Parts: sequence; C-alpha cells; structure tokens
Amino acid sequence: MDNDSGYEFPHADKHTFILTRTAKPTIGKTTFYTGQLKDLIIKLKSESGKNIFIDGGAELVNELLKENLIDEFIISLIPILVGNGTKLFKDGRPEQKLELISTKQFEKGLVQLHYTCTNR
Repeated sequence: MDNDSGYEFPHADKHTFILTRTAKPTIGKTTFYTGQLKDLIIKLKSESGKNIFIDGGAELVNELLKENLIDEFIISLIPILVGNGTKLFKDGRPEQKLELISTKQFEKGLVQLHYTCTNR
C-alpha cells in the first residue's frame, strides 16, 4: 500500500489491521479497525497462522498487558537519549516477568532484545 508521500507500507504483503477511530474501507490486505483491541487480538489468536506483530506505543502495549495478551516482546534500543518523550511502558500495568530469548546488534548501534513472557 502506498501513501501520498510515495512511501511503501513495509508489511503490505501481510494481513494488516490499523487501529483507527474513523471507519474506512479495506484496501488490499489492510483493514482499518474501529472495534475493541482486546476483541481483535482474541479473534486473531483463535485463527490459524503463525504470529501477530503489533507495532504501537505505550497505550496500546499497556492495554494488551492488562489483558495478558502479549506472548513476546522485541524491544529495540536506539542509541539516542531524548530529553523528553513518551515512556516505553505506562504506569498502572501489571508486573510482567520476561525471559531473554536473544539479542541482535546492528552496525549503527541499534540493539534488539527478544523476550518471552513467562507469567502467562
């Protein structure tokens, strides 16, 4: 899926859900979803397939943590310290125990940490 800037959506080959408050028609494999996040994730987990990849901010992650709907985390550390910004995880979420599966280091200094959630 291309947007007005000419940038190609990197997951265009996968079935994608974009959470939105404004209903829009499906475009190819991209569905604009206006329902409850919990309902969508439970539905997707009940279907056949391998993984659900979620890319979002602290509010989205917090909501999924409260419902115990996250199986794994891949957290990317970018070598820039910002003065202000949004926290990675919001307050008010349950404690989540993690077990490190792997780490990956990239040439420019980015590091990815892959964890599985152990208190499921």
